[in-house]
Amino acid sequence: MARSQTTARFLMCRPEHFAVTYTINPWMDPKSWARDGNTLATASRKEWDALHRAMLDQGAQIELVHPVPGLPDLVFTANAAVVLNGKALLARFRHPERQAEEPHYEAAFRMLSDQGHIQAVGKLPDRVVLEGAGDCVWDQTRNIFWMGYGQRSDVAAQYTVMREFGVDVAALELADSRFYHMDTALRPLPGGEVVYYPNAFAAAGRAEIRRRVDADKRIELKFDDARRLAANSVSIGNDVILSGCSNQLRANLKERGYRVITTPLNAFLRSGGSAFCLTLRLDGRSARMPLKANSAAA
Repeated sequence: MARSQTTARFLMCRPEHFAVTYTINPWMDPKSWARDGNTLATASRKEWDALHRAMLDQGAQIELVHPVPGLPDLVFTANAAVVLNGKALLARFRHPERQAEEPHYEAAFRMLSDQGHIQAVGKLPDRVVLEGAGDCVWDQTRNIFWMGYGQRSDVAAQYTVMREFGVDVAALELADSRFYHMDTALRPLPGGEVVYYPNAFAAAGRAEIRRRVDADKRIELKFDDARRLAANSVSIGNDVILSGCSNQLRANLKERGYRVITTPLNAFLRSGGSAFCLTLRLDGRSARMPLKANSAAA
């Protein structure tokens, strides 16, 4: 696989106010954070800067959301919206701790629209919960969204996504609370491979992945890589940027033509987030193929 020179645009937010101050997933331990909060806060800024620099080095263009006091998870911009073909579908959060982020993300997307980076900004129907690209991961090869539900997003959101973007949605139930968003457990790569942790999904979801992804394109993670959130990576061309992974996974990706770039994000792992969570791709495009019937989440 030849290395591409793809230019990519992302949305990020500096971790000026990042901390673990509440618990909404099993990774989060406010008491542990508080014991060494100043050191961890400093580490989070250094780690974010290293990720930001690594992305810039690979040719990414990065837009920024302004940090806001009292909103520590605003830094996880993947949750801000689902974005495709210049349209943003704004997120709605399940937990009250994150719902205050919604107006700030909306303001950010209105600004991106004014700057010409986004052409349209839409909202979910009332009472439908979908936590952005965290639970709606775009697969360019298959022209589908892989959507997670059951932990933080509603299965009914798939119909809104299908209608708004005119693409198929493979809705898979997430069965392990440690892998609460789709982006913690599954990542499509530019060459058509899908990296995923099978045990994060209910049996029907595992079967749906096998149905849609050929065996030679499936890269199944062992728990050691899954717990490092190795699936939570950023792809820029054939470069894969992640917090860390095993030598076996690195070798597997290298054999397939990818260059693995590790930039540790240990402070963010304490909140259940990693590289993909800290970014939101703004320039994704679909192939605009005819919409297929969805069979994943009956």
